[in-house]
Amino acid sequence: MATKTNGESKVSIPRLLLGKPLATHDLPHQTVSKPIGLAIFASDALSSTAYATEEILLILALAGSGVAVLGLSIPIAIAIAVLLVIVTISYRQTIYAYPNGGGAYIVARDNLGEVAAQIAGAALLTDYILTVAVSVSSGIAQITSAFSWLLPFKVEIALAVIFIVTIINLRGVRESGSIFSIPTYFFLMMMFVTLGLGVYRYLTGTLPTVTEVEALQQETMTSLSLFLILRAFSSGCAALTGIEAISNGITAFKEPRSRNAATTLTWMSGLLVFLFLGITLLANRIHVIPSETETVISQIARTVYGNGTIPYLLTQIGTALILLMAANTSYAGFPRLAALAAGDGFLPRQLTYRGSRLVFSWGIVFLAIAASILVVVADARVTSLIPLYAVGVFLSFTISQIGMVIHSLKIGKLKPGEEHKGLETTIRYDPHWRIKMAVSAFGALCTGIVMIVFAVTKFTTGAWFVVVLIPALVLIFFRIHRHYKSVAQSLTLRGQPVKVAPRPVQTLILVDDVHRETIQMVNFAKSLGHPWRAIHVGVNPEKAQVLPEKWKEYIGEGEIEIIPSPYRALAGPLRDYLEDILEEHPDIFIHVIIGHLAMDSFWQQALHQNTAFVFNLALADLDHVMMTIVSYRIYDATAEARDEVSHAAEPGARTHRHQRILEKKKQQQSQSGETSKETENTSS
Repeated sequence: MATKTNGESKVSIPRLLLGKPLATHDLPHQTVSKPIGLAIFASDALSSTAYATEEILLILALAGSGVAVLGLSIPIAIAIAVLLVIVTISYRQTIYAYPNGGGAYIVARDNLGEVAAQIAGAALLTDYILTVAVSVSSGIAQITSAFSWLLPFKVEIALAVIFIVTIINLRGVRESGSIFSIPTYFFLMMMFVTLGLGVYRYLTGTLPTVTEVEALQQETMTSLSLFLILRAFSSGCAALTGIEAISNGITAFKEPRSRNAATTLTWMSGLLVFLFLGITLLANRIHVIPSETETVISQIARTVYGNGTIPYLLTQIGTALILLMAANTSYAGFPRLAALAAGDGFLPRQLTYRGSRLVFSWGIVFLAIAASILVVVADARVTSLIPLYAVGVFLSFTISQIGMVIHSLKIGKLKPGEEHKGLETTIRYDPHWRIKMAVSAFGALCTGIVMIVFAVTKFTTGAWFVVVLIPALVLIFFRIHRHYKSVAQSLTLRGQPVKVAPRPVQTLILVDDVHRETIQMVNFAKSLGHPWRAIHVGVNPEKAQVLPEKWKEYIGEGEIEIIPSPYRALAGPLRDYLEDILEEHPDIFIHVIIGHLAMDSFWQQALHQNTAFVFNLALADLDHVMMTIVSYRIYDATAEARDEVSHAAEPGARTHRHQRILEKKKQQQSQSGETSKETENTSS
């Protein structure tokens, strides 16, 4: 953290990386406009156009590399585009019906119950993690297509990108949106130019076909089958990932939030359909060859512009940037969804806390760690990650749209002008409820079929892991929920007799040695006004033998009791000692005072045992035992000398606190002779 001197913040590494902390009242000002919202929430969906067509072609290539076979990618892409439009219409309804965000999770919780909500939550959280791994790995593939010498370092580069994106998102929503808007719109510009020039060259007869591509080495099947077509369709449905992100993050938009979010969703879907169909059509016209060494986008750009030209490199850079930055959609969605689930008690409460920049820092960090592990395990290969991808997406799509069907049925029970306050939103009569219900039902049917097709066709190549993982996560969520409910039941005052009565307090000073820290603990204990005595865990027999004499010489009040520790354990003997006291006097409080030497720097602190934290963990579960850590600050003469020089260089900058620190340092130095005498007595 940044410290303050003379009212100004001192520069620190966290401050440089994350920026100036934001006050809680600044939260309403961290909302974003539609163009910035498109960059934040649409980068994942838009970036999927860079690999969705490629995944279709890779599967179709199993039946051979003929033009007729690969040409099936066009009707498959059209079918996916129709499905995308249906899902978009359904999610627009969700945005207006649930203006506080939450997407499938909130819709399911409001209409289908907690089990469905946690299934949707587990599916989306899993997909968000996979989105980061897939988008970053695909971005690295674009880079290595243009610069093949980087291929051996693809995992390291991917991890570095995840770290950078994490830091940017920890800086806040508005700042990350401003940063990520540049690569998003640069990618859109380059793809519009590339597709436009490609169509122009095709119409004028100057568009060549792809050459010098290393074809994918794989065993072909004997014939084209329905199963293979369905498998290609399911792979291409990766283009729909990220559609739900805007409905999860409605609260990030400026007012009117629902209208701005719905408009942004429409823009995103229109751009996605245009790019996806355009890339697929152009890929067929130039006879793209499925390959693991060069991506479809690279082949298109190389054919349209020429290999090694500046526009080709700009297209690759733009595609790589949007893919690398596509992870930002997950960084926007995952922490918000995790915070919702944590607020309901199904995930650790820490995920609800906002960091210094008003973002859910714990969720961002967890997402980065999980995605990094996936990248390492999959060796940053998109083909290895895609089978894990999209099962969770279409499961959440299906649950959300079934929930919207129930929501429409609730509206149908109302009379014109009537409204009902629900758990998550206010339900108002809508004369078009039947049409909206039909759209949601048809969308649920389509996405449900796609989910089943995806799970079956990709099961043996990796989808089984997600099929097993999602139920396992749901079980974990409910275990966490039961724990929080149990804790709440234990703490509740409702229906319980409340008795407020004082108890006797016995103060115990845990002493390691007799020195200035010990004097401070004794003075603190005496100021409390309770009976007190000193105890020492006898890990070192020699020290335990001389300690009573030192206590009598320097403290001169009371006695110190030695707790035997023949096996050199610290916490165990002390715990047994406290349990014996509680057994003998069950009606008292035991107050344990523990000393702690506080140093100026982390590395200095690491040189000490820091046993206060060990005792705190070991004794925390004992009833009627309270602990107080009394810190004794050790001032570093070297560091203070540096401060003294820096303050001297700034006239008038020396504060009262700094003067007190200097006086404390001089006092410690003047008493060093007495300390030496104590050491000599100990040695003798």
